[in-house]
Amino acid sequence: MSLPTNIKDDFPVLQQSFHGKSVVYLDSGNTSQKPQAVINAMSRYYEADNANVHRGSYELAVRATAALEDARAKVARFINAPSTSEVVFTKNATESLNLLARSWGGANLRAGDAVVISEMEHHANIVPWHMLVAELGIELRWIPVDDRGHLDLTDLDRLLDGAKLLSVTAMSNVLGTLNDIPRLAKAAHDAGALLAVDASQYVPHVATDVQAMGADFVVFTGHKMLGPMGIGVFWSRAEILEAMPPFLGGGEMILQVTKEGFTTNEIPWKFEAGTPMVAEAVGLGAAIDYLNELGMDNVRKHEVELTAYAMRKLTETHGDRITIHGPSEPSERGGVLSFVYTGSGGEIHPHDIAQVLDQAGVCVRAGHHCAKPLMTVLGANATSRASLYVYNDESDIDQLAAALTAADDMFSF
Repeated sequence: MSLPTNIKDDFPVLQQSFHGKSVVYLDSGNTSQKPQAVINAMSRYYEADNANVHRGSYELAVRATAALEDARAKVARFINAPSTSEVVFTKNATESLNLLARSWGGANLRAGDAVVISEMEHHANIVPWHMLVAELGIELRWIPVDDRGHLDLTDLDRLLDGAKLLSVTAMSNVLGTLNDIPRLAKAAHDAGALLAVDASQYVPHVATDVQAMGADFVVFTGHKMLGPMGIGVFWSRAEILEAMPPFLGGGEMILQVTKEGFTTNEIPWKFEAGTPMVAEAVGLGAAIDYLNELGMDNVRKHEVELTAYAMRKLTETHGDRITIHGPSEPSERGGVLSFVYTGSGGEIHPHDIAQVLDQAGVCVRAGHHCAKPLMTVLGANATSRASLYVYNDESDIDQLAAALTAADDMFSF
């Protein structure tokens, strides 16, 4: 099967035009657009079911609580979590990674302990560990990236020797590289370490099974998978969550509070202090319903084919003027195309490219993509990035290629 040919009709934002051109949205690696079904679900919640959760016995409160917990169950099924109690709602993947570092890391890491990450990580999976380097004196070790855009695992055993945690991305937000998570899980566990996976770029695009991954922690965010901003997920095995101290203190995460102290709630609510993002959870649940209806195998097939077309089209039309970073084989990557463009007058700055493309209705991101260590490895201060999703098609790639030609013409001298 394949995705519906009229899928763009489901996305109100894509019905607009800019500068006289139909909008071509190629920034889904940053945030995805939302189908009408998600927008409607959130509106219906506020129109019919809005109340605070877990705190009232009246009908509205019961329905609001059911809406939140139903969304949690949808997430658990979507990632094949063994239990809904293992699904913790956060604001985003960044908060989830900070929860990991502050709660698990604060309880289990001491001066001299090692955490292993890679050179292709997003800042969200770098900065929290740097903070623990400064505060606790832990050691941060780095898996290098080779010239093909893959992790260089030559010295993985040495890097993991004595380490407490390996924390890596499942898919690079710059290179599109898909990492072999089960292999990394085995290596980590053989070394006595746990594995954390930043799956922000992975879960929206590839069928996800946290049990098959072999991971101990998996984090991702709703807004990159057709859901709303303001909701993320932190998953871990129940026995790990039970042993972790709470991340934030206040309402909902307690069972009892006295003048002498407090006792924590059961998981997952132990990590969900305060009023949760109920409408956002409902929106995430609707996004999962939408993706399930499309079929994640179809989503992945579509993106591999479209990525192959994009790499072929851009190479055919722009030759050696364009350098696309990351694996050359589309099946080894997601639909993320970070590139440097050298026009007839020299290299064109990514921000200039983004501005010219905007005049053609093409939305791409320009910058370091919150991955400055990787930019250093690539020898670039910034790249232009076109990232694909379910609502993109070959005509979008054609419009991108034509807009790049216009950028070359504009900056020729």
